[in-house]
Amino acid sequence: MRYNVITYLLGEGIRNVFKNKKSTSASIIIMSLTMLIFGVFFVITQNINSIMKQIESEQGIEVFLYDISEDQTKALEDYIRNIDGINTVEYKSKEDALNQLKSQFKDREDLLSGYDENNIFPASYVVTLTDLTKNNEVKQKIDEYDKGKPDTEKVIKKITSSDETITTLINLANGIRIITGVILVILIIISIFIISNTIKLTVHARRKEISIMKYVGATNSFIRWPFIVEGIIIGIISGAISIIILGINYNLIANKILESQVVSAMSINLLTFADMFGLIVLVYTILGVGIGILGSCISMRRYLKV
Repeated sequence: MRYNVITYLLGEGIRNVFKNKKSTSASIIIMSLTMLIFGVFFVITQNINSIMKQIESEQGIEVFLYDISEDQTKALEDYIRNIDGINTVEYKSKEDALNQLKSQFKDREDLLSGYDENNIFPASYVVTLTDLTKNNEVKQKIDEYDKGKPDTEKVIKKITSSDETITTLINLANGIRIITGVILVILIIISIFIISNTIKLTVHARRKEISIMKYVGATNSFIRWPFIVEGIIIGIISGAISIIILGINYNLIANKILESQVVSAMSINLLTFADMFGLIVLVYTILGVGIGILGSCISMRRYLKV
């Protein structure tokens, strides 16, 4: 396609935007609101993924040990580290376990008096996972370490994990992701419908001109491209407006949430808008261009048949 043809098609698309000011403005306003709602659910999804990663780094499995030799302890650690899904493996000595209890009961130190000389608390390995859904699988693998050994040679005393908490978190996160995904698809369909109707008004107003162009030999692509450009411009402008509104409000709302007592107690960090900005711009650009093209093509099918 020659440069002057491309310039003409782009110019026609831009002129279409400004020629139909009322319908274009209405479409941009409605689509901006739609894409803003899309953005809200998108940042919610991103934060859910971030929070799940934070929880995965904290929730895990604790493997309590019998009083065993250093070689046996190291052998178990090497075994655990080679299990698929392991993030970190941290050794907690008997002294560490006692000190942890002392910090938890610092107002009642008398409860732990005498344990410094006779420490009954077992050493353990604290294991975190790369994926919480592998919790039961990893527990089973660790449990297999002592399988077939006589009681005198067993090294693992007990394995514990927050199974109910982990299951609840996984189900909650999956449920929110499914609901958010369905809402995002609905919003995309609505956006395509809005652009389609806007372009349809422009095409209808120029239907005689399009028919003449078809009869004198203009290709469908030549006729279609100005309207596609119009749709893309509407999509990109709507996306830009919604990003600005989302950016202005997101950090204010996120800071308010982080200041709440419940979230503060959970030690959860939310993503900043800057953390997500690049991804948001990329997603909105793809959406704006994609929705613009789809909406334009759908609206023009009828008028390109002569």
